[in-house]
Amino acid sequence: MFRHVTLLVFAGLLVGCGSQDSSSAAGQKIYQDRCSTCHNSLESHAPMMGALKQMPAKRILRAMDFGVMMSVAYVLNRSEREAVANWLGVPDQNAKPPQVNYCADRTVIIGEPVPQDWWGWSPGLSNARYQPDAGVNAGNVAQLKLKWVFGFDGDVNSFAPPSVIGENLFVGSAGGSVYALNRRTGCVRWMYQADGPVRTAPAVAVLGGKHALLFGDQIGWFYAVEAETGKLLWKNKPELHESTKLTGSPVANDGIVYVPAASWEETRPQNPDYICCTFRGSVTAMRVADGSRVWKTFVIPEEPHDTGGKMRDGRPEWGPSGAGIWSAPTIDKARGRLYVTTGNSYTLSSDTSDAVVALDLVTGKIVWSKQVTPNDVFNAVCLSGGQRCPGPDHDFGSSAILVRNMLLAGQKSGVVYALDPDHRGQILWQERVGKGGTNGGVQWGMAVDGVNVYASVSDIGRIRPAQKNKLDPRPNGVDPNAGGGLTALRIRDGKKAWFAAPAACDAARPICSPAQPAAVTAIPGAVFSGSADGHLRAFSAADGQVLWDFDTAKEWPAVNGVKAQGGSLDGAGPVVANGMVFVHSGYARNGGMPGNVLLAWGLE
Repeated sequence: MFRHVTLLVFAGLLVGCGSQDSSSAAGQKIYQDRCSTCHNSLESHAPMMGALKQMPAKRILRAMDFGVMMSVAYVLNRSEREAVANWLGVPDQNAKPPQVNYCADRTVIIGEPVPQDWWGWSPGLSNARYQPDAGVNAGNVAQLKLKWVFGFDGDVNSFAPPSVIGENLFVGSAGGSVYALNRRTGCVRWMYQADGPVRTAPAVAVLGGKHALLFGDQIGWFYAVEAETGKLLWKNKPELHESTKLTGSPVANDGIVYVPAASWEETRPQNPDYICCTFRGSVTAMRVADGSRVWKTFVIPEEPHDTGGKMRDGRPEWGPSGAGIWSAPTIDKARGRLYVTTGNSYTLSSDTSDAVVALDLVTGKIVWSKQVTPNDVFNAVCLSGGQRCPGPDHDFGSSAILVRNMLLAGQKSGVVYALDPDHRGQILWQERVGKGGTNGGVQWGMAVDGVNVYASVSDIGRIRPAQKNKLDPRPNGVDPNAGGGLTALRIRDGKKAWFAAPAACDAARPICSPAQPAAVTAIPGAVFSGSADGHLRAFSAADGQVLWDFDTAKEWPAVNGVKAQGGSLDGAGPVVANGMVFVHSGYARNGGMPGNVLLAWGLE
């Protein structure tokens, strides 16, 4: 799933590019070849090299991994980014939160799962994103009051969905810090530092007399830490391809954790030296106890090879490749199936891209696959008029939802599908809810309350100003009058129950889009949907009327004392648990507003 990366220079963070050699000399050469044009120019808005030389190396690397400079650094592998960061920056250590941020009582107690909790991407294995028992409903949603705000120091994106269990909230960050917080106050119980940015919702599984907290990062590592203490139990890489990123949240069941893998490789062809492409989306089943593999399945079975074709600039083309899995798997215990949705192909067409794929839960064998957009071949070369790119980039970024003997799947094409899991994914109905596009349609997730399926759409519009330098990380403008909307479809037949038009953007904001790319969440009688304009809104499930509206795109006093600013809502949707609502604010991609906060509301 390729995302147009359009970022702001935020909080003084930097740019970068790199080389295959991580030595100091290599870092210097890469900087001179790729970075000095911007960073040695007074006409550029980028920090000068002298300023970069005073920054911590890890902060520079963070900016390239998943911060302001992703749009440039996407084409580089991890060792190349590290080379530049280490040559430019000063040595540093991962800072722990000041002692004042810690709870007086740091004890983490996890009891048996109860309906009021929210474990992982969704409260249940069906991925319905429906919370019926947390005490928040259409009748009292307007009474929600902001309780606390937690800031992620130095980040420009806030996108990792929390898991809330009893009095505990577990959450990751773009800086790679993973926290156990008191869900009532936001104070810190423990912190663990991952090697890369953490975007997944953590899964929680029983392990002996304690629990394992399971999550992945954006450079391919997967971790199990003890939920009670934050102590590392084990970590490994389920997929060894250099461009692997773990964006889809893991799902744990019966001592096994299922880990989907996506990739950065779709952007790598922007580097003229890169031979594209060899990544294939996969699911790996691992034992919670020790991380050992039970099975691994590539959703494109054929191994990549030299196709004999050429890229636009004459480079050899490799394939088949692509079909990354961007979302949480769905478990169907009754049928013994694991369902995943897949992204587009990068090179060569594949029958399992842009598809819902059913795997055997025990063996990982592909049982059936239903492709809804054939021949969707797309990579970064396509953006500059590349050949051999027939695809519209209409892949799946959201999970399939299992309900009433059907699977519901929303696609970037703007179409919602209902599939029959007992007849190899036969389409029962389909309905268009948006225009669709590379950043359009259903992006990150729908919700189902048993009667309707609720689908918000991005359909972001762009106003493209001329840029003097193609490496300029400042974003293309977003159209304040294009995108957004929330549709309720009846599950039984796919007919539209209602449509809630997007709200108008605040003209005073320099960046504002009504697009609604974030995953939605349903509660009894209401649906939460976040917008790129920074607003979190609750809509009536009966008719789509707005019941509650909160603007998150402001500066906030954070309970942990860091500089905290809200921004666009994208990626992770709201989490509702134990009478509280939690949402991330800040998304500096796709022309969105940067931010670094987690906000918590309650009824108490």
